[in-house]
Amino acid sequence: MTCDRTTPRARWATAIAVASLAGTALAEHPARAAADGRPLGHDVSSHQKHVDWRAARAKGARFVYAKATESDGYRNPYFSAQYDGSRAAGLLRGAYHFAVPSASSGTAQARYFLRHGGHWKADGWTLPPALDIEHNPHDARQPCFGLGRAAMVRWIRAFSDEVRRTTGRRPVIYTTTRWWNRCTGGNRAFGATHPLWLADYSDAVRPPAGWSYPTLRQYASHGPLPGDQDRWNGTLAQLKKFADG
Repeated sequence: MTCDRTTPRARWATAIAVASLAGTALAEHPARAAADGRPLGHDVSSHQKHVDWRAARAKGARFVYAKATESDGYRNPYFSAQYDGSRAAGLLRGAYHFAVPSASSGTAQARYFLRHGGHWKADGWTLPPALDIEHNPHDARQPCFGLGRAAMVRWIRAFSDEVRRTTGRRPVIYTTTRWWNRCTGGNRAFGATHPLWLADYSDAVRPPAGWSYPTLRQYASHGPLPGDQDRWNGTLAQLKKFADG
């Protein structure tokens, strides 16, 4: 994903794997699953502005995550149009928050996100809220936002707990293996309860500590769909079940 107020960041990935998480059992191991059988999706922010959603669906998109907020004071000015427009075109849609842990607490940023688009409802079309937690685009000298590993884990837990308290769902965690293992110390506590959305552009997927496989995979920063290119690690029926909770 991209931070709306900085240059886009480097990314990772190309293949996909299987997860059994958050009540959704994904049926096949990646070595036995044809990549082109998994639903395609993408993620967008203010960089994409006004998206032609019907064209995106015609090109294969079946889901999208739109950036809603960043830190505790930024809102994507195109979010409502992106979120509502994608749904009108027949895509499953979800909202994500770009975390800036140095700015305020996880609880405060979760509340800001939930007030400005991050809510979830069991309508069969809304994907669970997502937390984008990765290297600091605002200060390359502080990739972990100045937080120690234990403090970062507490920040993520506080964000997750507030989302769970308000929506009933644990957030999807978007991250890279390198950042997670560095900035949380390879913490394994989230893997059993939080779906992983892995940014990995390599030929060999290496999930961070705590996860065996990603539930979602961001595999390219550009392609036929607007924004970053993603793939769900299962069938369309399983994706719809995942949205429904």
